[in-house]
Amino acid sequence: MSAGTDASPQPVIRPLRPADLTDWTNLWNAYQRFYEADIPDETTALTWQRLLDPAEPVHGAVAVDPATGDALGFVHFIEHRSTWVATSSVYLEDLYVSPAARGLGLGRRLIAYVAEHARDIGAPAVHWLTHSSNETAQTLYDRVTGGRSGFIQYQLNLDEKK
Repeated sequence: MSAGTDASPQPVIRPLRPADLTDWTNLWNAYQRFYEADIPDETTALTWQRLLDPAEPVHGAVAVDPATGDALGFVHFIEHRSTWVATSSVYLEDLYVSPAARGLGLGRRLIAYVAEHARDIGAPAVHWLTHSSNETAQTLYDRVTGGRSGFIQYQLNLDEKK
């Protein structure tokens, strides 16, 4: 779809709803395949419960095609305390747009949705990371943020099997 030539309405970004389970699961599974991850079904079920529970700090939104009702992408984000600011901080944990819907600006709009939530709770920023091989995402993120923060992520795996 190109701007100005397609009369169809723009996808809507809105909070996840219980009725989104099937679409969300399909997108979630595609996201896992993209990152070559294998998240256990029990964790996926727990994640879904958390995303819908207003008492949880975990939130989610979905981009929906208003013509078909199909979910085109999602974003998950977490409010958390910080030692650097008195307000909550917001971590954007997962962002995925289906390949068929890429190029429509949905990634940018999903990030804007999270940014608006962060503003609403008084958070000073939204932070996230991506894999070093995901150059497409990095191009978008560099545009949205104006550049990288300069921080490098490290991870200490605590696998008990070793």
